[in-house]
Order: sequence, then structure tokens, then C-alpha cells
Amino acid sequence: MTDPHVADHEQGAVAVRPATGLLSRVNAVVARAGMYLSVSGLLLIVTVVFYQVFGRYVLNSSPTWTENLALVLILYVTLIGAAVGVRDAGHIGMDSLLVMLPDHAREKIELVIHVLVAAFGVAMAYNGWILGASVGTVKIPNLGLPEVIRYVPLIASGVLIVSFSIEHIIALLRGEEVVPSWN
Repeated sequence: MTDPHVADHEQGAVAVRPATGLLSRVNAVVARAGMYLSVSGLLLIVTVVFYQVFGRYVLNSSPTWTENLALVLILYVTLIGAAVGVRDAGHIGMDSLLVMLPDHAREKIELVIHVLVAAFGVAMAYNGWILGASVGTVKIPNLGLPEVIRYVPLIASGVLIVSFSIEHIIALLRGEEVVPSWN
């Protein structure tokens, strides 16, 4: 795999230095932990669903709690994984259109995009909090856990998206680049 900085340099583009501030170092650790959590959650979902299928077709007694647990785990996996995707630029973007623009215009549009993504993260966290508070006393059937656990990943993902977007904004203003946490 080639280093994108080297590839840019070979094409005549100026190499951008990686972001090294405290927020970038903390966010890299948090993003890596979030991805490990998401992968672990995905493995747990596979295990729970396998147990459900095994119980239904082999034991002829399907466990009642597996479906609800799998649905809760899917929320954690997707929302935390999506937040990490924002930091590591793994989300769907319009990069092909941005590459055709002059540097100054591209940087301004990227800045606007990160501000809008941060605003979306704020809306996720705020509305997740409101929705979670509205169902705080309700229990999830067959699990006995409070319904609010369905909204924790929405809040956490929103906060992470805001933090990761701020990191990108600071990096853009400093002429730096956020290096994905998997490099």
C-alpha cells in the first residue's frame, strides 16, 4: 500500500504535514478504541445470532432475549463505527469533485463540510439525550435493561463526531492533515 503523502508529493502536490496536537493524539486513541469496540460488538452480534439460530433449529427452543440484544448491539456498532469513519475520512464524500477545485476553494468547502458535520453531531447528541430521557424508566422486553441504553450510542457518536470534526477544522486551519488512526 502506498503512502498518500508520498503519492501526492510524486504528483507535484505539496506534502501536508500530519496533525500532531493534543486533540489529534487523544482522538486517534479514542477512534482506535471505538473501532475495536465496534469490531468486538460485531463479533458479539454474530455470536448472539448464531445462538438464536442454534436454539431455534437445533434445540427447538429459541431464546427470547437474543433478538433484542442483537438490535441494541447493532446500534452501538454502527453509530460508534460511523463516528470513527468521520475521523478517518471513511465516510462517503464528494472528493472527486473537490479535487478538481483550486486549493483555496477546496479548503473553504472542506471547512464548511466539517462545520456542518459537527452541527449534525451536536443534533445527534442533543436529540439522543432528549429521547433517552423520555424513556428512562421503560425496560426493554426480554432483557430487563433500561430503554435508555438504546440512546447512549447516539449521544456518544454525536459527541465523537463533534470532537473529530473540530480536529479536522483545526488541522485545516493549520495546514495539517488528520492521519487515520489505523496508520
